[in-house]
Amino acid sequence: MDLNTVSGHIVDAAMKVHSALGPGLLESAHEACLAYELRKRGLQVQSQVECPVIYDGIRIDIGYRLDLLVEVAVIAELKAVENITSLHKAQLLSYLKLSGKKVGLLLNFNVEHMKDGIIRLAN
Repeated sequence: MDLNTVSGHIVDAAMKVHSALGPGLLESAHEACLAYELRKRGLQVQSQVECPVIYDGIRIDIGYRLDLLVEVAVIAELKAVENITSLHKAQLLSYLKLSGKKVGLLLNFNVEHMKDGIIRLAN
């Protein structure tokens, strides 16, 4: 499955989850429901995937975790915040670089309309 198709499935599933739950819940609730929805659609989903830092040729486990990794290709980083900031975008870009993945979606579920809470970033 190509990256655009995987991204499309994630966006569609996020909209379905948001329509059912709405804003106001913790990120963890949206994450669990989104993972379930994606798996229901036949996609491979990993939750809370370790993302180590490689420094000076050494793997250093600092505790960074990808919220969701879909089809071993696209990172979905979930938020439930008032506004997405440049720091949230930088976090996802860092995860893309550290993991070697090319595409990530920043999904903010604390919005009235989910379409306003989706940002696609590429490494």
